[in-house]
Amino acid sequence: MQPKLMSIVDEAITLFGDDLKFSALTPAAILAAMLTALICGIIIYLVYRFCYRGVVYSDNFNVLLVMITSITGFIIMTISSNVVLSLGMVGALSIVRFRSAIKDPLDIGFLFWSIAAGITAGAGLYFVAILGTVVIAVVYILFSMLKKTKRNYLLIVHYNDAAEDNVNAVLGGMKYRLKNKTRNGERNELTIEIKVKNNDTSGLSRFKGIDGVTSVTLLEYNGEYMN
Repeated sequence: MQPKLMSIVDEAITLFGDDLKFSALTPAAILAAMLTALICGIIIYLVYRFCYRGVVYSDNFNVLLVMITSITGFIIMTISSNVVLSLGMVGALSIVRFRSAIKDPLDIGFLFWSIAAGITAGAGLYFVAILGTVVIAVVYILFSMLKKTKRNYLLIVHYNDAAEDNVNAVLGGMKYRLKNKTRNGERNELTIEIKVKNNDTSGLSRFKGIDGVTSVTLLEYNGEYMN
């Protein structure tokens, strides 16, 4: 513990004296808090497992969410039981540094969700923890269901110069956003972003039927990563 933090603790002991004793933490209260944190963690685990929309699902990260919820719960119980101990724990946790990169921004939201559930459970707000977790889960599931109706894809078409007019004619009847167009001699590569409803990929046949089109590739696209 750093000297400055030690001096703060000593001053707190001098000022508050007996008020800094441990508050009553009964086995029933500890069990209720840890059980609530575990229930919230399992709900978060199931939502992440079945509604994940990223590139590669990581079961290790999902299990970590359950662990974070439970660990945060008993840390909050420890901090709330004694002021001096809470100061010491703050000093100990301040030296911890995590360097793991978060690839999907949505994972940060799940981390905060787990921490928030653990804090409320550890603070004894069991109803708030469970109700808040359920409400967030319902909202996230609804948004996931809405996203399933129309999904973004990258359409990559390789063709030669002879098929240029026919490819443009097909594109004229589509709603798309141009991402990239590369020309190498007589060979062209066109990359566009399109929306596909209910996984309907029948539009690819319009490009495959054009003479001079060598390949057509469709990739799911979420803005940063491709599936």
